[in-house]
Amino acid sequence: MQGQITQLSISDGGVPKTAISRATVTEEGLEGDRQSNLKYHGGPDRAVCLWSQEIIDQLQADGHPIAAGCAGENITLQGLDWGAIAPGTQLRLGDEVVLEITDYATPCRKNMRWFSDRKFGRMSQKQCPGQSRLYARVMSPGVLQPGDRADVLWRSPL
Repeated sequence: MQGQITQLSISDGGVPKTAISRATVTEEGLEGDRQSNLKYHGGPDRAVCLWSQEIIDQLQADGHPIAAGCAGENITLQGLDWGAIAPGTQLRLGDEVVLEITDYATPCRKNMRWFSDRKFGRMSQKQCPGQSRLYARVMSPGVLQPGDRADVLWRSPL
């Protein structure tokens, strides 16, 4: 299964995150990215947040004012079977970066504004399986840019 990076995003804390043209990925996440609440975000097992461009596109088609980076994801990907990616799955991004999915990201109330009906639970793995953002740890650091490929190296059985 192969896809690609459509956007890289960082912020000084909170959402939305702003698109950048290149990112250095370390064990702590994307350089320059900050999290407002370290109880729920950041740390080695939540160093990077990922989401699907196809899910964002569908939400936009349904009339929601959301875009890549709005929900706090650092890396937006397209072309992957998002519902098949689960904790334990490993992804190679670009030539160097390897990530291991650690968990599904629980939706935060701050994301309510990206939904015309304010029902941000559609980002919840429990309420809408296969629609959640994903957290990952960095197994191999490196540099990324939009357009870099995204490959599933190993997929965890669901």
